[in-house]
Amino acid sequence: MKVKVHQIADLIKAEVEGNPDEMITHPDKIETAGRGAITFFSNPKYEKYLYSTQAAAVLIDANYQLSKPVPATLLRVENVYLALSELFSFFDQNKPKPAEISNQASIHAGATLGKDAFVGAFTVIEADVSIGDHAQIGSQVYIGAGVHIGDHVRIHPGVKIYHGCQIGDHVVLHANAVIGSDGFGFAQDDKGQYTKIPQIGHVEIGDYVEIGANTVIDRASMGKTILHQGVKLDNLIQIGHNVVIGSNTVIAAQTGISGSTHIGENNQIGGQVGTAGHISIGSNLKIGGGTGIISDIKDGGNYFGTPAMPLKNFMRSYAIFRQLPAMDKDLHQLKKTVAENKKR
Repeated sequence: MKVKVHQIADLIKAEVEGNPDEMITHPDKIETAGRGAITFFSNPKYEKYLYSTQAAAVLIDANYQLSKPVPATLLRVENVYLALSELFSFFDQNKPKPAEISNQASIHAGATLGKDAFVGAFTVIEADVSIGDHAQIGSQVYIGAGVHIGDHVRIHPGVKIYHGCQIGDHVVLHANAVIGSDGFGFAQDDKGQYTKIPQIGHVEIGDYVEIGANTVIDRASMGKTILHQGVKLDNLIQIGHNVVIGSNTVIAAQTGISGSTHIGENNQIGGQVGTAGHISIGSNLKIGGGTGIISDIKDGGNYFGTPAMPLKNFMRSYAIFRQLPAMDKDLHQLKKTVAENKKR
């Protein structure tokens, strides 16, 4: 693929400093970029590469002050990461896309596929499945009966979508994600034995959701497990039955959300966070990695620790408990001194 700098500048609304006719062939990292590459600079740790990069062009903050000349053409933008996202989408959308149905796929006669769909080898699509236009479905995918999938969906190899689940438009499901597996529901009898409670609900995933590799979304015991528009889940995440996640919430890897937890909108949740079930987590929150949430949290603020507490409170507490070894030593010395005084 070849594109000129001024064409990219028009796409990402950038101001060009340098040669607008420089030819770009691919993106690359600033420290390794070579001829024809476009890269970006935003982290001051990488400033030394800014002045030595062999890239043809660099995305850079509109207000960044240079300390010396840069050999590459600069594209100044208001938000480097947002511009980078648009740039990567441009390159990704312009890659050749297959549009064929593998003769090694098994597609039920009662399933319907939209135009320009691709289905890879050894994929199984059951009865009454509806798949929208421009879907890209990889190899060894399983799509159960009655599943509805929207337009421009990309399903990577090995994904499993159980019966009755609903997938919106522009959704991305990465390899080996599981949508609609049974929620963890059992009833204990008077002998201590567990009987499975059938999970008869389903999963509903909104538009522009992305789900990472090996992430599991359990179906509802009844009703719906819901991921609203724009939710982004990392790899290796467990979402329990009847969970609701509000729009534009992002969750990092190895987090577990227990059943019937409701999470609001526009949250940033770090890795290895765990929640109790049947709690409500508000909107516009930042929750640090490793946090344990055992009770409701209201809208706004930064939280950390187990049990979760406002970050400022945690830092004050940390300032105290990191001194506990010295305090313990002082306490033992004080007890020893008191004992000696009593003897005298």
